Parts: sequence; C-alpha cells; structure tokens
Amino acid sequence: MSKDIFIMFITAMIALLIARMVALMCGLVDKPGGRKQHKGEVPLVGGISFYCAIAMFYIFMPETLPLSEAHFLTYLLSISLLLLVGIADDRFDLPVVPRVVIQAMSAIILMIDGLYLHTFGHVLGSFELVLGPVGYLVTLFATWAAINAYNMIDGIDGLLGSVAGATFAALMVVFLLAGSEIRAMWCLLMIVALIPYLMLNMGLIGSKRLKVFMGDAGSMVIGFTVLWLVMLSSQGENAEMAPVIALWLIALPLMDMVAIMIRRVRRGHSPFHPDRDHLHHILLRSGLTSRQTVLVMTILTATIAGFGIVLSILGTPEWLSLVFFFGVFISYILANNRLQSLNPDMRAQFSRPGTATFTASNR
Repeated sequence: MSKDIFIMFITAMIALLIARMVALMCGLVDKPGGRKQHKGEVPLVGGISFYCAIAMFYIFMPETLPLSEAHFLTYLLSISLLLLVGIADDRFDLPVVPRVVIQAMSAIILMIDGLYLHTFGHVLGSFELVLGPVGYLVTLFATWAAINAYNMIDGIDGLLGSVAGATFAALMVVFLLAGSEIRAMWCLLMIVALIPYLMLNMGLIGSKRLKVFMGDAGSMVIGFTVLWLVMLSSQGENAEMAPVIALWLIALPLMDMVAIMIRRVRRGHSPFHPDRDHLHHILLRSGLTSRQTVLVMTILTATIAGFGIVLSILGTPEWLSLVFFFGVFISYILANNRLQSLNPDMRAQFSRPGTATFTASNR
C-alpha cells in the first residue's frame, strides 16, 4: 500500500510540473480580470495531473485495480472526453452546447456499459423505487448536476481539492465497511493524486511562483469521478450502500448549487448567471480568511457525509434517512440565505438581469 501511495504521489507531481510548463507555453492559463482577483497568469492544469496520475497508474500498475473491475475502462474513456473538452474550454472559452453534449456523451458511455441509476432504493418504505428506462434520463441529469456542482465550488484556493478529498475519504469508508478493499484503495489513491495540486495551488511549496489552478477540465473530471464511484457503490445486486446515502456524500456541493440557483431565479436571473454568492464567497464576506473558509467547508462536507454513513450503520430506514437529508437541506438553505442577507455582495446591487458579461469561472 505504501508503495502504491508513493508512486501515485510522484506520478501526480511529475505530471503536474510537466503540464504546468506546457500550459505556460501554449497559453492554457487563467488571466486576472473581472471577478478573477488573482495576480498573474496561472496554469490551469490541476485536472490534467489528476487524470494523468490515474490513467498512468492504471496502465502501469493494473494489479492494483484488476482489469476485471466493472466499468473502469468506460469510466476512463468518459473522463478522457471530459478532460479534452475541459482543456479546450479553459483555453478557448467554449460555448455551453459543446460542453453539455460531451458531458452527456460521457454519461451515455457508462450507460451503454450497463452502469446507470436504475433504482433509488427503498426511499418509499418497503417498496423499492425502481426507475426502469427513466433511469437513463435521471443518470444524464445526475451527470450534469455532479459536474456543475463541483465546478461551481471551485472558487478559492484549495476548496475543490479539499472538498473532493473529503468526499473520496467518505467513499473509502463506505467501501471499507462493505469489504471492498480494492475500491477503497482507489479512493485513497485519488486523494493522494490531489495532494500535489493542493500543495502548489495553496502555495505550500514554491510559494506563488509555482501556483496552479484546477481548471474546468479538473472540476469536470472530479465531479464525474465522484458520480461514477457513487453509482458503483449504490447500484446493482452487490451495492455497498443504499442510494440515499449517496446524497449525504455529495451534499455540500449539491446544496450550494441548488441554493444559489434558487437565489438567482428569485432575482430574475438565469440559474447559470455567474455571481459571488456561493457559500465560500459568503463566508469570505463574513470575515473568514480563504484557508479558514476551506477548512470550514471541508469539515462540513466530512460531517454531513459522516452523519449519513452513521445512519446507514445504525440501520436507519432509507425513507427516514431521506427525511433527515431534506431536513439538513432545508436548514442549509435557510442558514445560507440568512448569512447572505447579513453579508450581501454590494456589487450585485448594480447588476440587472441580462446585463452580466462575466465568464463561467468562479474566481
């Protein structure tokens, strides 16, 4: 195990440093301006290093994840497509349509291989809520939701990597409790693959001189990876957890996305109208530093996920777990709205529906 961890870390670090140099040469950088308040041109390569580490590890050390592992090759194909369109988007700022189409294609590839959301479990009591053909459509929307939820949360240094790491850690616990040691190991390796990015992104090594951002390529790959693991663990005869527990594992990005979309619609804006009212923006305006905000949101992610796992361990009926989740969801939206009203973005007062020209990045 220690050898695998070391190899994954070194692979991710080397891939990150090489990708950083190439990105500077070909213009794959994030430039300051508008809502982007960083200094200088920062390479958008965190997702590239994460992808390369996973792909190379699988190619050269297949014994860690046997070739017989269900759906892994189709997952790799799907994230390859997402990485390519993400890189193109980071470089050329693509319109929405090609991004949405590629995201849909990534989901369809998994569905053709037999992995999709075909059941919501026993959320209605003793009756299993089987989706049937509707499950394909639900999987498509779940893919868009997961990708955009993790994309939206990528707004300050270290946040996406830390929240994703907490989610992978929760999934690792789920797999360990179910006795799926290989899948648990892969969750751990995915956390390790994020560490080099976090070290450079947060200035833990090289200060600001080696700074990198995740980029849309990274947020799409990570969001899709989380959804893939959730479907692996919650669907099929050998499911390791009830589908409702998946909601607890991805709760924070999901709740943040829904809360902000509701707020935008109430203002008369499009749900995709960019602004600075995500939870991390609100916490920053409340007086927290960037690192304090990352810490709070990471702990919140782990706490909510841990609560869902504990409910499962205690044998809580799935319908009751869903009721608890909706209670947490409503409480979050109310608390989020309260914090936002106490710490509003004053610049939003000068924005009218249809006038925004910001980019999709949260920075």
